[in-house]
Amino acid sequence: MKKSVVLAGGSGFLGRSLAAALVERGYAVIVLTRSPRQRRDEATTEIYWDGKSAGDWIQLIDGAEAVVNLTGRNVDCRYTPANRREIVESRTDSVRALAAAIEQCQVPPKVWVQAGSLAIHGDAGRCWCDETAPPGSGFPVETCLLWEKAFDSISLPATRKALLRISFALGRDGGALRTLTALTRWFLGGAAGTGRQFISWIHIADLTRMVVWAIERDDIAGVLNATGPNPVSNAEFMRQLRRVLRRPWSPPVPAWLARIGACLIRTEACLALTGRRGAPGRFCERGFEFQFPELRPALNDLFGRQI
Repeated sequence: MKKSVVLAGGSGFLGRSLAAALVERGYAVIVLTRSPRQRRDEATTEIYWDGKSAGDWIQLIDGAEAVVNLTGRNVDCRYTPANRREIVESRTDSVRALAAAIEQCQVPPKVWVQAGSLAIHGDAGRCWCDETAPPGSGFPVETCLLWEKAFDSISLPATRKALLRISFALGRDGGALRTLTALTRWFLGGAAGTGRQFISWIHIADLTRMVVWAIERDDIAGVLNATGPNPVSNAEFMRQLRRVLRRPWSPPVPAWLARIGACLIRTEACLALTGRRGAPGRFCERGFEFQFPELRPALNDLFGRQI
């Protein structure tokens, strides 16, 4: 009988990549989602959940090899009071719902891998941010602190717990790269603000491998930064993206214009104007080897062009 992995909030592009990798490794994958579709394949099933309360899905966790929680409302929006509340509650409610389910299991899952965010370090300038770096300030940081507090407060003696602080995941099928790609194609891919703020990035393939490591390796526990080893400035990131998309030049976007543009597309300028220089310290200590440690080959792989 196949080992099963329950993937909560797994309908996004990271979840799809992870599900495919797990199936390839011989797991049966159960995706908990608000919008279940027909069975993806013989090894992947989608089940409805609302992200905050118990349901029939609880029985699927009993005896599972692992639970991976990727649930959380997209932060690419305006931070209105209603959106702020939904961003926080979607994260903390899902953690509490899964904890309550695991507590009812006769055979609890061996490991719980919880998504977090490198945004916990706020706008950190040029400082390197490993797992020991202090939190920053602002709404994204407050969200991350509440998110991690909800996870930390849970005691599950039979279940190993790992929290991955995920950085900017690069994939063509979703995430912020899709937005940046569209802007760049329209010759709007210039550096934002000073351009000196760091982008901590990771190729979706390496991020998927990190999650698989967290599932399969007993030495992966606690907080780990899920980011690539070579963050770059916003200006350098956009320069490389323009190059692969054959847009040799775009005008820079001053901070004031970025704020106006963010309002027009219903998002927050801080997502572009702030950054942090993340370091995958604990993964590197355990010998993780990146398939795409440098930005240029990573973009080349995603877009299928020589850069």
